[in-house]
Amino acid sequence: MAVHPVSSSQPVLESDSSVFFKVATILLGLTVPIVCFFALMLWADARDAHEAVAAQPFAETHAAGHNTALPLNSFAGIVPPNAQALAEAHKASDAALPPVLAGDVAKVKMTLKDMVVQVAPGVRYNTWAFDGHGAPGPVVHVREGQTVEMTLVNGGAIPHSIDFHAARIAPDLAFRDVAPGESFTFRFKAIDPGVYMYHCGTKPVLAHIANGMYGAIVVDPAKPLPPVDREYVLVASEWYMDADGIKEPANLSMEKARTVQPDWTTFNGYANQYVTHPLTAKPGETTRFYVVAAGPTLDTNFHVVGTIFDRAWVNADMKSPPQQGVQTVLVPAGGGGIFDVKVDQPGLYPFVSHAFAHVDLGQVGLLKVGNPKGTMSH
Repeated sequence: MAVHPVSSSQPVLESDSSVFFKVATILLGLTVPIVCFFALMLWADARDAHEAVAAQPFAETHAAGHNTALPLNSFAGIVPPNAQALAEAHKASDAALPPVLAGDVAKVKMTLKDMVVQVAPGVRYNTWAFDGHGAPGPVVHVREGQTVEMTLVNGGAIPHSIDFHAARIAPDLAFRDVAPGESFTFRFKAIDPGVYMYHCGTKPVLAHIANGMYGAIVVDPAKPLPPVDREYVLVASEWYMDADGIKEPANLSMEKARTVQPDWTTFNGYANQYVTHPLTAKPGETTRFYVVAAGPTLDTNFHVVGTIFDRAWVNADMKSPPQQGVQTVLVPAGGGGIFDVKVDQPGLYPFVSHAFAHVDLGQVGLLKVGNPKGTMSH
């Protein structure tokens, strides 16, 4: 590199490094706009692609094998064209409280059986249920202090068990699995009055209850409740189906059960049966409802339209004074409640779970007081 003395009349020659930095600066100035241009074009392409995908139907963007859950197909309310005739021909489950079992030892025998039941007019379902009863199982009615001797016969294809919420007993001993073709007997003393759930406790419990393995046990208190004229037992539950059950029986959808998306909700196993075949009372009579929420998951918000509960034993607590003058009472899944209502005027009085999605799916009935004319508009 040539070096010249500095003078005011002669320009200074630049070093090689100075020239390099100037050239680099010029090139960088040209590169930045080019890069920004291409980035802008890429952003525009990505935006257009995103908008195109968003405009596609959900099913197209979530094809089979995609790692995103698809909506579950609901069969709620799907019945055959002759559903009304089938509903009228259906023999409604007897909701009347049966008599107390006799003797110091109340002997109860239940046989479990895989069987097809109807859960709505023309809608069939494959249950694991109770031979001769279906779902729910038979109501067990005993008195406080009575010993219950329970014999479970497994006539099904897989192991089952039975869990009584009214029992104070070691569950690993009494509520153990019974293999197909075998039977098992245990005893417990009914020392807590109330209305309780019983159910199969074999894993997965969700599946066994959802398949119809549940029922109610009523334990009368040693000090009797106020006398009433009518006593009915209502077991609330829900059904989760993998098909509509019309051409052939449906089976359990565990996906719906886990996400609590029932197709039908019922009192005593069959949707709307007490609308077509109302429970009855006479004007001025007091009716007592024993209500169990079998679930397996949903609570029941029990309410009788057009009247007020005169007495309500919340969560089946008969040891405490009842609540009086209440409108709607929560019966939690796995719990029970007892409700007295006196109706003076003839009419049709719906009883419901006041979570009205449950009503829409079939958990509703009528208390027919006297001989009213017409039908219920609700």
